[in-house]
Amino acid sequence: LNLLGDVKARVQDKLGVVDFPMPQFILLGKQSVGKSRLIEALAGETFNFISGTLGSRRPTVLEFRNVASARSSRWFVRDMKTQMWEEHNLDKVMALVGEMHEELGENVSAEPIYVRIESAGCVDMQIVDLPGFRDFAMDASKQHLAKQIEDLDMTFMRDKRNVILCVEQAADAATMASLQKCRSLDPRFERTILIRNKLDKYYNDLTPENVSKWVDGFGDLPDNLVRFSFTLPYWREGTTPPKPFRELSEDMNAEDIRQMNARGLGQKYMQTIGFKNFAAFMEKKIERMFVDSIGPVLSSLKDLRTQAEKVARNLSIEFSDTDPHRILSTTRDCGVSFAMALTHVMEGVLDLRPVVNLEDELKEFHQYHAQRGSSHFSTLPCEDFPTLNDYIEYLRSDIQLATFDVELNGGAQFRRLMCEVEIFLRFSEISVETKKRDVIQARGVSMSTLTWRDVVVKLLSNEAHMPLQRRVQYVGERIKWFFVKQKEAVLEFMDKLEGTPASNMYSPLYPKHAKLIKQNEMIKHLLFQTYDKACQRQLQQFVELFDNMLTSTFSNPWVFLKVATVGDGGVDDDLETIGDSVEKTKLRIPKEIESRAGTETLLAQWFNEIPTESSQIDDAVDKVQMLVLKTYSYIRSQMCDQVEIFSESFFKVPMLRQLEMDMAAIQLSDEDSSRYKARRERLETDIKGKQEVVTEIDDCINRITNFKNTCQARGMRMGA
Repeated sequence: LNLLGDVKARVQDKLGVVDFPMPQFILLGKQSVGKSRLIEALAGETFNFISGTLGSRRPTVLEFRNVASARSSRWFVRDMKTQMWEEHNLDKVMALVGEMHEELGENVSAEPIYVRIESAGCVDMQIVDLPGFRDFAMDASKQHLAKQIEDLDMTFMRDKRNVILCVEQAADAATMASLQKCRSLDPRFERTILIRNKLDKYYNDLTPENVSKWVDGFGDLPDNLVRFSFTLPYWREGTTPPKPFRELSEDMNAEDIRQMNARGLGQKYMQTIGFKNFAAFMEKKIERMFVDSIGPVLSSLKDLRTQAEKVARNLSIEFSDTDPHRILSTTRDCGVSFAMALTHVMEGVLDLRPVVNLEDELKEFHQYHAQRGSSHFSTLPCEDFPTLNDYIEYLRSDIQLATFDVELNGGAQFRRLMCEVEIFLRFSEISVETKKRDVIQARGVSMSTLTWRDVVVKLLSNEAHMPLQRRVQYVGERIKWFFVKQKEAVLEFMDKLEGTPASNMYSPLYPKHAKLIKQNEMIKHLLFQTYDKACQRQLQQFVELFDNMLTSTFSNPWVFLKVATVGDGGVDDDLETIGDSVEKTKLRIPKEIESRAGTETLLAQWFNEIPTESSQIDDAVDKVQMLVLKTYSYIRSQMCDQVEIFSESFFKVPMLRQLEMDMAAIQLSDEDSSRYKARRERLETDIKGKQEVVTEIDDCINRITNFKNTCQARGMRMGA
């Protein structure tokens, strides 16, 4: 027990490991059932951990160490800040424990208080005293406190390594509320021990006819439930004990035995009566539990050592790679690997996170720009969608995007993005109605004759360019947002390759560089900063190129609107032209050129229908308005049809091609160099600390292994 207790303390305190496969006893029950007196009996002396009017509100871990040679007991409390054991007299210990409970007010904490006692009269064991269940609360605050306590206790009860000491008052089994809570988490009572306290209060209800049935719980207690019944020392409150506590405990034990013998209780059941039988059982139970735990403890320690050695090795690699003479090349190498990995992520990688569905993606995008106060682009497609939720519902229910609710990243997410921005772009409309005054004003006079074509171009440039431009800006911002959010996915892809079959398909440097990026905040900052700058540059280029195209389109829309040179037979007809002779080609070319004039001919027909007489100006205005809207709809349709190729050509492809060059051109500022120096100093400390951890774990493993071998040599049964 001392060996494993010391190992547990070293692992939890010095190594910071909370989850460790060591068994422990937890003590629970309602308030005033005698839990505190049971702890005193195990300790072999009286004490009172005063926890105020609200009772205990956090666990108390009590470590009892039997020291046969001790003339007097020694008490220790572990300091919560330093995690070191400090010896105090009993009065000081009780005061400290009380203060730790009182500082919580009407709240509960899972952070335990650690108390140790070394004496000749205590039982060798460790027990966790949990706050008592509360069945009744006067007001809402007390009800909330009772709920917190129950949640805390149930958390400890769910841990299957914990053996539950359930304390109830000696009464009918059907009224045992705490035992019912144990049954809900341990239905077979495989790790529950029932303690029926205050047996003396039930003496008069027991007779030779019912005593055996009462011990059995009148059929309400299963046969496999380990149970004990006894009376603990008591005296009138406010007075001193009439005898030393140990003598009182022996007297109560003798009286319990006498009373139950007098009622003819069989020898089988007598083994469950009296505190001495309980203490003897606990000593054997503890020995059995800790012997069985040696194997899992050794296995856990070996896993901890493997993890610590791996961390130390990675820190040493980072320390080597951040040498002042190599740091710039290391940073650039990591950046180039990151840029190359982005291409793989865009190609599609399975089981890669983080992922996002379209609803969450749009909400996060809008929240980001709302916080920044962005107003340079349209955030919603049109006024018919007053809120983002309306637009989201339209995409989900009306458009029914197949991948709307699918969580994606990488290239699949980019494809979905293209569908969404195309839909957004198609909502573009001329924001103001073309008025009669605008048509007349646009016609004007000039050195040459102004045609209705010129009027339509002026009106389009004035009224249609800006709405489409603001939506194109939205497209660019959405693509930029997509690439910015891929950083963590790219890093995850690089990191998860290690030790997988897929690692042979990619650069072996990916996992190494991923660890450097994750461990070194400076490298990560420089890479992400360069990446974000590349995204911003591509956004500016995308918007600029797209805007130049819009400007040229609206300045001469008739050239833009020429239809493609596709034959009457469509694609099949084109396939038949492959391998044509020169003569057939000569015949085909004029037909293709003529076919491009279809829209031009239609537009010319519409322009010819516009009257030029002043008396017919109203009719002319109506026809010009119609032409403006139709021409704009043609331009918008062409733009929307080709938005994906524009996005590929103006944003995605340049981004993927130039990112490697950007990463390879990273420069370190003086501030970056000083930060790297500070990082190396921290690395030296961390490496030394991890090496000490490995040494600490090795010592624990050696101690347990030697102890196990010694016990096996003596013929004791040990766990595997």
